[in-house]
Amino acid sequence: MSENIQGQEPLPSKKSRGRYLIILMLIGMTCIGFGLYWVFMTPNFPDVEREGILIKIRSGMNFNEIATQLQQSQVISDLNSFKLAANISRSIQKIQAGKYEFSTGLTNWEVLKRLTNGKIHLEKITIPEGKTCHFIASFLQNKIEIDSVKFIDLVFDSSFTHSLGIDAPALEGYLYPDTYYFNWGMSEKQCIKAMVNLFRQKFPEEIQDQDKELALTRHQLVILASLIEGEVQIDSERPLVSALYRNRLKKGMLLQACPTVQYIIPDGPRRLLNKDLEIDSPYNTYIYPGLPPGPINNPGVASLMAAAYPEDVPYLYMVARGDGGHNFSRSFSGHVIAKQQFDNYRREVNREKRQKR
Repeated sequence: MSENIQGQEPLPSKKSRGRYLIILMLIGMTCIGFGLYWVFMTPNFPDVEREGILIKIRSGMNFNEIATQLQQSQVISDLNSFKLAANISRSIQKIQAGKYEFSTGLTNWEVLKRLTNGKIHLEKITIPEGKTCHFIASFLQNKIEIDSVKFIDLVFDSSFTHSLGIDAPALEGYLYPDTYYFNWGMSEKQCIKAMVNLFRQKFPEEIQDQDKELALTRHQLVILASLIEGEVQIDSERPLVSALYRNRLKKGMLLQACPTVQYIIPDGPRRLLNKDLEIDSPYNTYIYPGLPPGPINNPGVASLMAAAYPEDVPYLYMVARGDGGHNFSRSFSGHVIAKQQFDNYRREVNREKRQKR
């Protein structure tokens, strides 16, 4: 029979030790919980009110650069807690490139969720009809900072062109003009693919040339559409201009389309001079017969449809009226009269301008 030694504290039982361990674990878990709550759920800059903070994350940026940019822009207040939150949630590798819009007062969890879910700020970009690929490249460079040189290289890369299902040497003419929502950080390939895909939707393969005598190929239809786009301002005239160019092609006449000359002058568009009409280029339809070798811009659906569905009219000549429209003629004598009318109109406009000075 054992007895407790006098003055010695009795050892805690196994049951008591278990209770102490559970209490310690609960305390530890509570501390961890409060710590995690602080790391993830504490608002950043709660006393500062700012909205529309745009953050640009480029492809290839490391996490430290991203976090520093967020701190400098007052999206996050503490670098260490943000990095800890990113590491615990394994978010670092999931962050997507792009432009993001933030406000102050967000928690680290909300910031990381936005970055990893790709809640990217989209730019509304409207590409006008009848613009060249060089204009579009420069336009997108200004809007979403693409590399315009890479963009142009891809447009004229025949292998890339064919990979998109376009039977042409280049993509000039197939960059469909419309309103797009592009995100900052998109690649040049992604932008081009989006425009070419929309072209194929708007002008599907099933649309064929309705003029059986010429039976233009799909690429030739796009070339013709680009001439129409460059010439016409009034929608109702597009099928008429399509017919006029076709009539000249059938008769072996030079197209003499001014937009093709505008395409080759370095300082255009401007009023053409007689010397411009003599530039030796296969795109100059004043000296080379037939259609030019490729589209001279990127036409919209109205011009594309007009190219495939011309009006049944005998016109061979047209001259501007001065109001955005044209006078059409079937004979050269009629064309001369219409041209005299336009010259008189232009002289009158110039006279009124001089009087107002």
